[in-house]
Amino acid sequence: MNRQLLYTIIGHDVADSGALRQKIRPQHLEHLRQLQAEGRLVAAGPRPAVDAVDPDAAGYAGSVVIAAFDNIDDARAWADTDPYMTGGVFERVEVFPFVRVLPE
Repeated sequence: MNRQLLYTIIGHDVADSGALRQKIRPQHLEHLRQLQAEGRLVAAGPRPAVDAVDPDAAGYAGSVVIAAFDNIDDARAWADTDPYMTGGVFERVEVFPFVRVLPE
């Protein structure tokens, strides 16, 4: 099994981020698609503020990205340039090393 070190990036939205999140979403998705095109994106998606696939008015609390980077500094630099971060959707971002065991 090839065990590659990955990084989990957790973005935390500012309060009432819905309208801003929607406005910046195309640029955010393009930022993610670059990782995908390079074969480094494992998973990405929003974190609903409530226990529902469609949180409706409750909106989102943030986002999670799992991707391969050469090191944690590169992962942090990528996160810092995410349009959700530069555009004010995220109040902060956390980056953690992650080792995928399954699926193989």
